Amino acid sequence: MSKEIVGVLLLALAGFLAGGVYSTWKNSRALAGFLLVATLLALGGAIAWIVG
Repeated sequence: MSKEIVGVLLLALAGFLAGGVYSTWKNSRALAGFLLVATLLALGGAIAWIVG
């Protein structure tokens, strides 16, 4: 897989997880917090993958 495809897939995963944070915030703050951490990791990984 090319470098750009992996970066785009990680960005898509971060967007999907961010939607999960938004939708679970009212019901379960603990799950939303976990999803937020996962979102930030995916976003950071995408940035590091594309830049590096």
